[in-house]
Amino acid sequence: MIGRTQMSKTLARGALCAVVAGIGLTGAAHAEVSEETAFVFNTLLFLIGGFLVMLMAAGFAMLEAGFVRTKHTAAICLKNIALYSIAGIMFYLVGYQVMYGGQTPYFGIPELWVPSELAADESIDIGTGYAAASDWFFQMVFVATAASIVSGTIAERVKLGPFFIFVIVLTAVIYPIQGSWEWGGGWLDADFGFSDFAGSTLVHSTGGWAALAGAILLGARSGRFGPDSKPMMPGSLPLATLGTFILWFGWFGFNGASQLALGSAGDAVAISQIFANTNMAAAGGVVTAYLLSMLLGGGKANLAYCLNGALAGLVAITAEPLTPTILQAIAIGAVGAVIATFGAKLLEMVRIDDVVGAIPVHLFAGIWGTMAVPLTNSDATFFGQAVGVGAIGAFVFVTSFVVWMILKVSVGIRLSPDAENVGGDLSELGHDAGSIFASDVGKDSAPAQ
Repeated sequence: MIGRTQMSKTLARGALCAVVAGIGLTGAAHAEVSEETAFVFNTLLFLIGGFLVMLMAAGFAMLEAGFVRTKHTAAICLKNIALYSIAGIMFYLVGYQVMYGGQTPYFGIPELWVPSELAADESIDIGTGYAAASDWFFQMVFVATAASIVSGTIAERVKLGPFFIFVIVLTAVIYPIQGSWEWGGGWLDADFGFSDFAGSTLVHSTGGWAALAGAILLGARSGRFGPDSKPMMPGSLPLATLGTFILWFGWFGFNGASQLALGSAGDAVAISQIFANTNMAAAGGVVTAYLLSMLLGGGKANLAYCLNGALAGLVAITAEPLTPTILQAIAIGAVGAVIATFGAKLLEMVRIDDVVGAIPVHLFAGIWGTMAVPLTNSDATFFGQAVGVGAIGAFVFVTSFVVWMILKVSVGIRLSPDAENVGGDLSELGHDAGSIFASDVGKDSAPAQ
């Protein structure tokens, strides 16, 4: 069972591309590949796309480590490797069947996922079109992205334990339920024709809504706003830049492999177009953010704006990276960068502290990208897109808010003032990011909790 109901839609697009390519290049139809060859190439696409998306976990870790102050660097690295691991385990135990079980229009019934074939089998059913484990792996790596978005927003003041508990709920329940409404063939797909090719809303805005709920309940970092506010400089913008490039690279797997098939020339053409559009949307975001930061900064550019401009462009094109022309992709990415830049200003005005700017990038630009789908894809409607954005936003924000609130009143979610002042590295890990032997460093430095 393939997860995303987009499969039939993208295969139809791929067939159309094949016809066009065949007429334009050779004047004849492309020869069909064998069923086994298609099985191998489809499986390979899932696996390559999966490990590229997995690499994005490293991109998020480096981006966040670069944006936080140095006294929180080791803690943010631990958060990222742990959340990726937790997400995988919970998606295996619960989330995959909730998202793709297909028992109801709203969510599936959890059961332990077992691959439908093994390498030792004498006869592998190639009629499925792909290896079951490759599909599961590709779907699994997406869920950690949503959790990574939350991590960056609430950095420097959230406790590790409660954050990990929230990740368990997000990846096992919240993300899979809303994802089932579209990619699992649920009501948004069936009744409203909602379209989100690779997850501008289902992944990125979902992470943004969960992050917003957490940021509101946590409050801002000490000294971030108010008359006694002080600059909170990023620890390493070169590290954040490296993280951005890693994310940009991984996004080719995120969007490209969401074509879900590589068994025909049409699929190859489609994936090539997706790669080109993904790349150029990010480029449009960078250039636009650079010019806008020059305008807002009195002729001085802002690197952080440019990094988030790239990511906003990538998020915006993710909802529909196939149907736009390259010029349209550049425009979609450019608008995403404008939204992310002014979105960051808006959060500052209302005193919501987002350490890495994840809410403007993933939530705001994600909404824009999703609503822009009908501009280039005639199969989608603005009404259907608005229903999807609204329903998913309401569900994720409310459920996340409730979970964060329960954690806040039960175990507490915020570091103590002393722990926040000394930094998450020493207060929660007992060592800083430069330590080699954690057990020998910082034992006497960490404040009492």
